[in-house]
Amino acid sequence: MGMAAESQFHVLAVDDSLFDRKLIERLLQKSSCQVTTVDSGSKALEFLGLRQGIDSNDPNALSTAPVNHQVVEVNLIITDYCMPGMTGYDLLKKVKESSAFRDIPVVIMSSENVPARISRCLEEGAEEFFLKPVRLADLNKLKPHMMKTKLKNQKLEEIEKTSNVENGVPTAVVEPEIKDSTKVEIEILPLQQDLLLVQQEEQTSSTNNKRKSVEEGISTDRARPRFDGIATAV
Repeated sequence: MGMAAESQFHVLAVDDSLFDRKLIERLLQKSSCQVTTVDSGSKALEFLGLRQGIDSNDPNALSTAPVNHQVVEVNLIITDYCMPGMTGYDLLKKVKESSAFRDIPVVIMSSENVPARISRCLEEGAEEFFLKPVRLADLNKLKPHMMKTKLKNQKLEEIEKTSNVENGVPTAVVEPEIKDSTKVEIEILPLQQDLLLVQQEEQTSSTNNKRKSVEEGISTDRARPRFDGIATAV
C-alpha cells in the first residue's frame, strides 16, 4: 500500500496490477490528490473498516489494515473490474450497501469494453466507467465528484454541530470567571469603607469647628479659658 503526502482530495485506488496502480497513483498526484493504493477489494474494505469475519489464519489480516483506517476521509474510490477474489463490481456493491460510505463516488476501470458490464456497474451506482489505459483527461472528470463529496461532508459536520447546540450537548462555552468578579467585589468593599471613614472624619471635623466657633464666641470671664485644647489656670 502506498500513500502520498496530504492534499485536498483523498482517493483510494484498487487494482491487482502493480503497473496500473503506479500509473493511477502518478496521474492522481498530478491532479493534486492524496492517493492510497491497495491490490485487492478485500484490502480496500479493510482500509474502510468494512471487512468482517477476517480469518485469523490469514497472515495478511493484521498487516494490511491501517491503524487509523476508520478516521481517514476518502473522497473517491477507483477500482479495476477484473480482480481475483473480489471483483470491482463486488466492491462497488459492498460500498453502496454501507450507510457510512455509500455516498463515496466509485469509478470502475477495465481493459475490456463490455457494454453489459458497463451498464451493470452504472446501474449499481458507479459514477464513471473508464477503459484502460486511463488517461489524465479521464481523471480530470473526477474532480466534480470529489468536490461534491467534500462539500457534503462539510455540510454534515455543520449540521452535526448545530444539532449538538440545539440538544444541549456541551460545546466550547466560555464560563464567567467567578474568581475575578469576586476579586472586584472584594476590592470595592474597602473602597466603600474608606469613603465612609472620610465622611465620618468630615462630619467630626465639621462638628469640632462648630463647637470651637461657639466657644470662641463665649465671654472671656471664664475661669478656665481654652487655648488650643489645653486648660490653663489664670
